[in-house]
Amino acid sequence: MLDVLRDAVNGWIKPGEGRLTHAPANHPPVRAAKIGVLLANLGTPDNYDYWSMRRYLNEFLSDKRVIDFPAWKWQPLLQLIILTKRPFTSGANYKLIWNEEKNESPLMTITKEQTAAIAARMQAAFGDKVMVDFCMRYGNPSTDSKVRAMVDAGCEKILFFPLYPHYAGATSATANDQFFRALMKEKRQPAARTVAEYFDHPLYIEALAQSVERVYATLDHKPDVLVTSYHGMPKRYLMEGDPYHCQCAKTSRLLRERLGWEKGSIDVTFQSVFGREEWLRPYTVEHVAELAKQGKKRIAVMAPAFSADCIETLEEINGEIRESFEHAGGEVFTYIPCLNAEEAHITALDALIRENLAGWI
Repeated sequence: MLDVLRDAVNGWIKPGEGRLTHAPANHPPVRAAKIGVLLANLGTPDNYDYWSMRRYLNEFLSDKRVIDFPAWKWQPLLQLIILTKRPFTSGANYKLIWNEEKNESPLMTITKEQTAAIAARMQAAFGDKVMVDFCMRYGNPSTDSKVRAMVDAGCEKILFFPLYPHYAGATSATANDQFFRALMKEKRQPAARTVAEYFDHPLYIEALAQSVERVYATLDHKPDVLVTSYHGMPKRYLMEGDPYHCQCAKTSRLLRERLGWEKGSIDVTFQSVFGREEWLRPYTVEHVAELAKQGKKRIAVMAPAFSADCIETLEEINGEIRESFEHAGGEVFTYIPCLNAEEAHITALDALIRENLAGWI
């Protein structure tokens, strides 16, 4: 009976034409069904010139998940003051780290590498049944354009994967918001799933640990302390129920336990403070200076919340935060790169994708 049904189904579509044999001649082509895996990261400006930076910052800072002040209060300040000056300073910072050879930001370069590595694994496991691509929450390629491309390619199911190990309203939630808004525009809406935060996934913790061990093996002396620097957020968000702070603390604890280190060997800090409101503490830029004053002259800093190196790691940590430590008397500052396209990281992401594809393929 199953063989008869299979033969009947196969007979509905002409090989290579994607057209139903029993449909009218003017019926639109029907593509073979696929599953889409859409990776998502924060975003990047198209270039570091003023107008590219202004467009990017306007989209980013107009997101109510990022800045939740009333529009009547925030938008005049943003449009008339912040976006008049900040594109120049942010553009100068991007210029310092820009991938001139490919004319793109490091985040774009790395995200492409991650996507290619995951696509290769999906191809090896599932052939052409799974389509892998990436999008950005802000800037290009947009979430809308990539969802549209997947639907056009025949994806009847899409797994949306925000590349944020830790949940936050301003990262995971806004990425999901944009994905759902894109789905709202589709006539034939695909089935959808989103990948949840993975801050305590064993393979993610293992990838972090391997990155620490790999860098420490190259050093003459072990750092006095490892600082895990997470992107900050207003303290108010924590009090309103955002779990980000607690998840960051757990990641650092699990990392310490995996490394077999004693308590006190890893410090949890927060960076990228914006505005006058109090944010999660301690602030990385202040904490590293305090460590130097306490006599801890050798430190290492890593950013577990970032899946790829970007402006906040390459310029802020390895620039501003390094300078703060050295100006306070610190001697050896070691930056441990993000997981990027390292094999252990791709293995972790691949495992998460497979877990979330369960029942679909």
